Amino acid sequence: MELKKLIYTVQDGVAVITMDYLKNLNAIDEQMADELQYVVDAAEQDPAVRVVVLKGSRKAFSAGGDIGYFYQLIQAGGEVNMDGLISKVGSVADGIKRMSKLVITSVCGAAAGAGVSLALAGDFMICADNAKFILAFVNLGLVPDTGATYLLCKSIGTARTMELAATGRPMGAQEAKDLGLAYRVTTVDELDEVTMAFAKKLAAGPLISYKNIKKQIYDASYADYKKWLDETEVPTQRQCAASMDFQEGCKAFMEKRKPQFQGQ
Repeated sequence: MELKKLIYTVQDGVAVITMDYLKNLNAIDEQMADELQYVVDAAEQDPAVRVVVLKGSRKAFSAGGDIGYFYQLIQAGGEVNMDGLISKVGSVADGIKRMSKLVITSVCGAAAGAGVSLALAGDFMICADNAKFILAFVNLGLVPDTGATYLLCKSIGTARTMELAATGRPMGAQEAKDLGLAYRVTTVDELDEVTMAFAKKLAAGPLISYKNIKKQIYDASYADYKKWLDETEVPTQRQCAASMDFQEGCKAFMEKRKPQFQGQ
C-alpha cells in the first residue's frame, strides 16, 4: 500500500508509525484508518520489528474525526454514516492491543476524539507536557468511539470515565499520569529521545515474555473488546450521528459558536 498520510520506518528493531497529515491535524478518515491497519499488520508480521512506536507531530497527535468532512456532507444534505470508519479505526485499536509486540504511543499536543483512543491503545504512553486529551464527542452530540469508553472504564473506572465523556473537558498530561494512563511525562523537546530510548530498551528485552504478558492481559481484560466495538459502539454512534443534535453540534463547531441542542 502507498502511504499518503503516514510515515513508516523500521530501524534497530523499532517500527515507528508517524501520523503525518497536518493539513487537518492528523484527523482520522477512512484512508488514514486503512493505512494504520496496514502498518499495524505489517509490524506484527515483520520479524525485524520488536517494538512499535505510534506518534503524531509536535503540534498534534491526532484531532480525531474529520469534522470538516461531516460538515460538508450535512451542508449538502447528505447522510452521515460513520459505521465503516468507526469499525475500521476500532479494528486498529483492537489490533494494537491484540498484537504480540509491545506498543508505545508518543503523544505531543492535542489528542482529541478518536486520537484519545489511539493514544490509550498502546501498552505504554509517553507524553510531552503539552499533551491534552479531549473526549470532544459530546460537544458534537456524539458518543466516544474507537473504544475510548471501553478502554477508559478498564483503566480508570466508570465514574471518571463518565466525567470525561459527559463533560468533554480537557485532561492534561500530568493528570493522565496521575490516573495511571501515561507511563511518563517529559518535555516537548525531549519526547522523541525519551520515547526512542525506552523503545530500544524494550527491543533488547525478552520478546517471548512480552508476547505472552500481552496475551495474558488481553485475555483477562480485553477478550470482548471487538465484540463490544461491533455490538455496542457502532450502533450507539449510528443513532447519535442520525440525530439533529449531531448536525447542530457539527455546524456549531465549524461556525465557531455555541451549539443549541434540542435532544432530537
